[in-house]
Amino acid sequence: MINSLRIAGLALLACVSGAAMADGFETIEAKPLQEVWINGGFYSYHFQRDKGLNDSNPGLGGEWRFSTVASVTAGRFYNSDRAYSNYAGVYYQPWKIGPVRIGAVVGGFSGYPKMRDGGWFPAAIPTLSYEYERVGVNVAIVPSYKDRLYGALSIQLKLKAF
Repeated sequence: MINSLRIAGLALLACVSGAAMADGFETIEAKPLQEVWINGGFYSYHFQRDKGLNDSNPGLGGEWRFSTVASVTAGRFYNSDRAYSNYAGVYYQPWKIGPVRIGAVVGGFSGYPKMRDGGWFPAAIPTLSYEYERVGVNVAIVPSYKDRLYGALSIQLKLKAF
């Protein structure tokens, strides 16, 4: 657990230190891009530490960044309730502080037993993203929802495929 917390801390530090060097909050101009990113799932630090949730969420996913402000994403991972989840969505991040993009991912998730019996459900999740050359990180602030979904700070490391 200590190593996982260190990884999460380093990912956040990368985002925060980049933002600290910035002149301030800016709107990003939308321009076309063609980038494909691959990720291996998530690490989630759950806010409700007493629930015995799975913080390590390995999987496989991808992100196609078609714009400086938007991308589509899809994948599969082993979730916090120890079941497999699928996801598909669109990142929209029209603002930045330094190199850190700010926005949300809107889409659908499945596989959480207490949420629609494991079926698909919609979600909007605030996100921060930082990318440097061929590596990047997405940080999601996942809100809790009743006793069905447990909130977390989720870190997703990614590599640029092309």
